Amino acid sequence: MLPQNGTSDGGFPIPKLLINKEDVSGFFHELEGFHAQFADCFSRQEPRDNFFQYMVGQMSHLERKSIEPIALSVEDAKVRAMQHFVSDVTWDDGRIISRYRGMVAEDIGDAEGILIFDETSFVKKGNDSAGVSRQYCGSIGKVENCQVGVFAAYASRHGYCFLGSHLFLPEKWFGEEFAKRREKCRVPERSAFKTKPQLAVELLDEIAREEVIPFRYVVADAIYGGSPDFLHVVEKIEGATYMVALQSDTLCWVQEPATMEKTYRYAGEQRTKRVLVHDEKKPFTFEEIAKGTNDYFWYRRTVSEGMKGPIAYEFMKKRVVLSKSGLPERDVWLIVRRTLGDDPVYAYFISNARRTTRLKVFVWLSGMRWAIEQCFEETKSELGMSHYEVRKFPGWHHHMLTCMLAHFFLWHIRIRLGEKSTSYYAVAA
Repeated sequence: MLPQNGTSDGGFPIPKLLINKEDVSGFFHELEGFHAQFADCFSRQEPRDNFFQYMVGQMSHLERKSIEPIALSVEDAKVRAMQHFVSDVTWDDGRIISRYRGMVAEDIGDAEGILIFDETSFVKKGNDSAGVSRQYCGSIGKVENCQVGVFAAYASRHGYCFLGSHLFLPEKWFGEEFAKRREKCRVPERSAFKTKPQLAVELLDEIAREEVIPFRYVVADAIYGGSPDFLHVVEKIEGATYMVALQSDTLCWVQEPATMEKTYRYAGEQRTKRVLVHDEKKPFTFEEIAKGTNDYFWYRRTVSEGMKGPIAYEFMKKRVVLSKSGLPERDVWLIVRRTLGDDPVYAYFISNARRTTRLKVFVWLSGMRWAIEQCFEETKSELGMSHYEVRKFPGWHHHMLTCMLAHFFLWHIRIRLGEKSTSYYAVAA
């Protein structure tokens, strides 16, 4: 398990998913009640039954939770029927996810909630699965044959869970040489290449437009923080505050430089462009600013309680103006976090928070990606998220959707039981 984010200075602590197996009575009856809410998302009883049986298998004590072991261990389940159900049967995915988010809002929704965006990878053998490619695999820290999914998660003072996912398809998958493979994997015909930030933008825009999940904050790592499209969508959401990571070589000014309009001629036409006034200084990198900041401005803060004790860093904040194409862009907070010791490691964040925002809020937000990491940890280790063997595009999304639902169901049990629950559990099929 990852260390719990226990800081309450500047925000609220996020609880862990703690359920005591012995405290849960009528588990299958409750799971049936949960599944009944999605009955109209399938056209026949057979897929409804497979939907239930598949999730029972995910929450079992099976060592390997792919389709065949699940079907062989769960009563009345059949291997081929379940394979067909996951990859080929039509689900009303939109209705399922919409109804699910309504449940999330009911159980853990909070006006101070946090949306978190991140990706995770799944090592795969062969080249027949949708989106599989040699690419950076974060789960093992190197380039490997794998699939990558972009996920949105939610955290509040009441708990944490996933809100949605998209399978990342590398650009080469849209070339003519991959046409047959796309067809075999049932990649939608109108699909086009989208970067990971663009997939995150789709999730963020969808969640914001639904107005079902209440939230105030948005956090993400540098892949998304470096995307102007991602930040633009957040900035359009009334009242939303983001804190996103950026690279150390990002350029900025500590004071907005003076600019002027310069007239020039192009193709016989007179035009104008915005340029820096000649005596203005060049921008600095985040790294230059951080390493040039006197120790007086650094504050030591504890961000979480780890297994070996408190985890502490030093933080500083400064108002800066980001540089884009050599010109001033947006005015933001730069927050820098560094490890303790003689050779500190630095991490850089920006935020559109109000000028009156105190450092303790940024310290708190800097640890909030813990919640989506915990989602990955729990669903991979306990619910079989990484055990799937489906190859088709719909099958991947259906598997991830059932993982999200299974994870949230356990949260619902925890919330319903209240203080009675004491430890995470899985129920044997």
